[in-house]
Amino acid sequence: MTELVIIGGGPAGMSAAVSAYENGIKDILILERDERLGGILGQCIHNGFGLHRFGEELTGPEYAERYERQVERLKIPYKLNTMALNISEDKTITASNPQDGIFRIRAKAIILAMGCRERSRGALNIAGTRPAGVYSAGTAQKLVNIDGCMPGKEVVILGSGDIGLIMARRMTLEGARVKAVCELMPYSGGLARNIEQCLNDFNIPLLLSHTVVEIHGKKRLEGVTIAKTDKNLCPIESTKQYIPCDTLLLSVGLIPENELTLGAGIKLDKTTKGAAVDQDRQTSIEGIFACGNVLHVHDLVDFVSEEAETAGRAAADYIKGVSGPAVNIPIKTDGKIRYTVPQVITQKKDVKIYFRVSNVYQNVSIKVFDGEKNVFSKRLIKAAPGEMECITLKSELFENAEKLEFGLEEN
Repeated sequence: MTELVIIGGGPAGMSAAVSAYENGIKDILILERDERLGGILGQCIHNGFGLHRFGEELTGPEYAERYERQVERLKIPYKLNTMALNISEDKTITASNPQDGIFRIRAKAIILAMGCRERSRGALNIAGTRPAGVYSAGTAQKLVNIDGCMPGKEVVILGSGDIGLIMARRMTLEGARVKAVCELMPYSGGLARNIEQCLNDFNIPLLLSHTVVEIHGKKRLEGVTIAKTDKNLCPIESTKQYIPCDTLLLSVGLIPENELTLGAGIKLDKTTKGAAVDQDRQTSIEGIFACGNVLHVHDLVDFVSEEAETAGRAAADYIKGVSGPAVNIPIKTDGKIRYTVPQVITQKKDVKIYFRVSNVYQNVSIKVFDGEKNVFSKRLIKAAPGEMECITLKSELFENAEKLEFGLEEN
């Protein structure tokens, strides 16, 4: 029996482990499928990490190293090259690695921190052949930053999420010509600072309400056909345009890595595609917690670490049998706010609520209602889908509530 098992050794898993350790749980084991700790940060050599957590600008490997040092200093054990295969009802984890073969670990509590994966071309149904030269943006990032291999020289990028924006700059710096970044939606899915620093600074065009409708080439990609999209996100035939290129990078969304979550019978949120959780990041199965990108996709790793600290502290309290006054208050949204995390409040204590909006809004107010009573309001100059927002609700605001409704009102 191990008190706490954490699946995933990226920034979420390491932060959760450190938090649990500092809250009194010493019997911890991290399972990481890669050959080293750090997760995806190892290939993110650009800066911009750590401004919130450490008050300084770090690269991805530097940020990961901060937590690796803490894990090593606290002597928290971990197994590398280890794949978790299954979680049973009694919190028994089946895993495998080259050293131990297939083995099982019984845990008092489990924290899921498996991260996310990229949506592939197969999920997009783009017409055309299957030539070399079509990559996910994350794969291209690994090729360039880790393997020292350039995917191509004439590039089109589909999707304006942060990885796509960062790779537009990276490919340009390595000598490639990025001809366009096409975005299906009428707004970018990336951070405003990345649009400015990665596209505008290099005169790379961002084509909003555009998508790739056909891929051309046999052995090697020769070009793509793009088209403008209408309000229903359907391509407009008369706007088709051919762009010659040898590389297409897909930055078309991230999906929480939730096979283990589903296999354990944990309830998922239909919007985030991650587990539905309470304010402690506890899932629908008692004693199993989730944090980081396996729960919902974050734009800043600093928020991943913050959320993982919450999960680590809560897992420690669960193991020790510590809990606050119980309540059961579901959180609903009005559509303009796409989702919240957590989705339910189960303890009477101050709660930090993270949320994303469904469109770009200017000069709006976040409103929280208990029935018809407005219990919280916060004004925002701008809100966009690519940037996560958060508010803190004091416990006295919802102590008698049956449910809370989050809405967005234009001022």
